Amino acid sequence: MKAQSTTMPNTVEKAETWYHVDAEGLVVGRLAARLAKLIRGKMEPDFAPHANPKIHVVITNAEKVVFTGNKLRDKIYYHHSGWRTGIKAKAAGKMLAEKPEEVLRKAIYGMLPKNRLGSVLNRNIRIYAGAEHPHESQNPQTLQIQTRKPRAAA
Repeated sequence: MKAQSTTMPNTVEKAETWYHVDAEGLVVGRLAARLAKLIRGKMEPDFAPHANPKIHVVITNAEKVVFTGNKLRDKIYYHHSGWRTGIKAKAAGKMLAEKPEEVLRKAIYGMLPKNRLGSVLNRNIRIYAGAEHPHESQNPQTLQIQTRKPRAAA
């Protein structure tokens, strides 16, 4: 019986692919999970866990994303200044009002691998608070993300 050969994808020959996603009204975690899977290249037929699939995503309307439940006041984002007692905390509602891009960036980065590949893949994300973006010359394909819509508040 003949053994099957395994082919390894060559990332040098792979062309870059650009996608545009409108994040208006989408739930943060569900959107981040789908985009992390896309950026990682898991939808590609030649997926390799060590390779950069060269997929770039432009996200617009980051200020209009939605949190479910009580996450706007209960979810806390932490960072440290590097100094003793330098831990800082900010609620998700305040973070969304001040830096809406960082909410999505942190959610997507949390779902990428924590190594050099994750750092490279994190650079393939461009997030903008408004509807305008400067990447029209790359001709990004519009991508519709299908997620469950949150229930209306009673």
